[in-house]
Amino acid sequence: MTLHLVRHGRPLMVPGTPAAEWDLDPAAYDDVWALRASGRLPARAAWFSSPEPKAVQTAQLLTDTEVGVLRDLREHERSGEQVDDFPGVVRRAFDRPDAAAVPGWEPLGACRARVVPAVRRVLDVHGGEDVVLVGHGTAWTLAVADLTGQPPDLERWAGLAMPDVITVDG
Repeated sequence: MTLHLVRHGRPLMVPGTPAAEWDLDPAAYDDVWALRASGRLPARAAWFSSPEPKAVQTAQLLTDTEVGVLRDLREHERSGEQVDDFPGVVRRAFDRPDAAAVPGWEPLGACRARVVPAVRRVLDVHGGEDVVLVGHGTAWTLAVADLTGQPPDLERWAGLAMPDVITVDG
């Protein structure tokens, strides 16, 4: 069994609108189709997605298979306000996971408490087969750290493309 954690494709950012409501940018469809054609994802797998539109739309472009939507796979919740130095703020969130990095952001500890059990439930049910989860870079960084017993890999997080895949062998 291999777990494939797919970061969604590039979203169409709408200032003042929370990131959780953003759609996939139609200009990014080719990037998603290129990932589909790359051979980095299994031909047969159980597929699930975050409920965020950009994740669901990415999943729909990646597979013809039915994709389950799991509310608990959503990204850490952030207000719609733009922040300067987004990577720096996210790194600060990882340094202090029990505090909001900026007002209106969910602490990463709360995100971990939601995402990791959801991933583990999927793996418990589908443990003998490959699993593809389509979602978000920060949530996947938290999940990989938990599944591997390693600290969050912020360099990997910073290097993730949209879309991209992290694989965890089980």
